[in-house]
Amino acid sequence: MATLKEVKSKIVSIKKTKQITSAMKMVATSRLRGAQNRMEAFKPYAGKFAEVLGSIAGKSGEDASPLLVPRDETKKVAVILCTSDRGLCGGFNSNLITKADKFVQSELDGKEVSYICFGKKGRDWAKKQPQPIEDQYIGVVGGNIGFGIASSSGQKMIDSFLDGAVDEVYLIYSRFVNMARQESTLKKILPIPSLNELAGEKEAVQTDGFFPEHIYEPSSDKLLGEMLPKNVFIQIYDALLQTSTSEHAARMRAMENATKACEDMVGELQSIFNKTRQSKITGDLMDIVGGAEALKG
Repeated sequence: MATLKEVKSKIVSIKKTKQITSAMKMVATSRLRGAQNRMEAFKPYAGKFAEVLGSIAGKSGEDASPLLVPRDETKKVAVILCTSDRGLCGGFNSNLITKADKFVQSELDGKEVSYICFGKKGRDWAKKQPQPIEDQYIGVVGGNIGFGIASSSGQKMIDSFLDGAVDEVYLIYSRFVNMARQESTLKKILPIPSLNELAGEKEAVQTDGFFPEHIYEPSSDKLLGEMLPKNVFIQIYDALLQTSTSEHAARMRAMENATKACEDMVGELQSIFNKTRQSKITGDLMDIVGGAEALKG
């Protein structure tokens, strides 16, 4: 049985750990609020952009942009992996990495794969893989994400696609559903889906049955060619915002569970401490009574 000093030392140590996890939960909650506000503020712009893009797509030809044309044979694939820079957020990063690993092993077997990593955790995993890292962005996810980082990385992917360096580009990120649920999501962003699918996005963002008509200047085909690259930027930026929000939500939940576990451990150790102290007191009383009986004898 552990001594009173050992049990008391463990209780003090766990209480200090509880203070740390509780403070980390408060920090994650504060950052989550800011990340969620940025994500919600971007939704109206993304929705209106999808509406206008869908409307233009309905009046344009399939050859309006080379970004719409799939390759006859897919040999080279780029995977954009969005993770966090730090741990202590439960299975958040491992779920994203598992999603990427299964996708590469099952769907991209035999193809040339390269990674574009947002976040240190994904970069560290990709370093151990046989596939090369084409580009990496550290210190982006989890902070105040600027649209410039999404547009610059997206433009590199578009240039690589147009030059023939890659045939397809996929995006893996964490989709924020609610505070308790974040889903690892795979999305193909290049080549851009067909115009029929883009036109379907217009219907998806409408809720009242009214579809506005837009006047185009210049022609819809030329305008579509200008808007399709921005569609790639928006998807990357939205993925980064959702991944950042999901990270803070996952860390808040992980620290909440860790704090509760510390409370349970303190309760168990306190019970052991009381039993150990009672046993020691009982032993001391028995020694006193035994000594008194010996003196009487």
